[in-house]
Amino acid sequence: MSTTAGNGSGAAILSPDQLEAALRAIGAAQYHDKHPFHHLLHGGKLNKGQVQAWALNRYCYQAAVPRKDAALISRTVDRELRREWRHRIEDHDGGGSEEGGIERWLVLTSGLGLDRDYVISTGGALPATRFAVEAYVRFVREQSLLEAVASSLTELFAPTIHRERISGMLENYAFISDGIMQYFRRRLDQATNDADFALGYVKQHARTVEQQAAVLDALRFKCSVLWAQLDALHHAYVSPGWIPPGAFVPEGVGRPDYTAKAGKPT
Repeated sequence: MSTTAGNGSGAAILSPDQLEAALRAIGAAQYHDKHPFHHLLHGGKLNKGQVQAWALNRYCYQAAVPRKDAALISRTVDRELRREWRHRIEDHDGGGSEEGGIERWLVLTSGLGLDRDYVISTGGALPATRFAVEAYVRFVREQSLLEAVASSLTELFAPTIHRERISGMLENYAFISDGIMQYFRRRLDQATNDADFALGYVKQHARTVEQQAAVLDALRFKCSVLWAQLDALHHAYVSPGWIPPGAFVPEGVGRPDYTAKAGKPT
């Protein structure tokens, strides 16, 4: 039976298990753990300034997650879905005695030597980071509820990258301590639980060829959002190293001269 639902007039409806297999195949091929920047990050091949740039830009994404989850909740009349989904906002914003993922990320950026207020302002983020993050929030706000839920399914693959990040960064960077890596440790369980629910929801509600094609495309879109952020980081801070005007400049790094008459940065 076809695993490309909706990609052609002869596409067949997938069983729930076949749909799950198709979703997992997308992650295996397109999740951002394949990106060269992550191989550099986890392998200890970046300097401190490059790691700072990654953490600062990733904050934009972390800070946007509760906004996209709130957008999803606002659209559903299904009380059970709202009840299940709302804990995701507290997971990131915090609540009660739980400090939340955003605060844990700020512990990371502060531990890397970045000013807390500067990080929160997102003033040093790359333009492409901003566009990618806001594209994700807009997708969840404007596409079907089923697609919005499906776009979260990159969490199926997140625990693996979190484990690689914890071990690789602690092993390879003297300026990384275990105390600033708690965001990733906490997400090992949170991401697994969230992905299990979202996967079950998608498998239950994607009942037509068109719906199944839409959820597959939603996951592809989300993978592209994550990939685009790493493309921007690699271009600005690794090769060719063209940092856009206004973006964070690591200590000891000069900003390219974009006024050069040759038509390219020098």
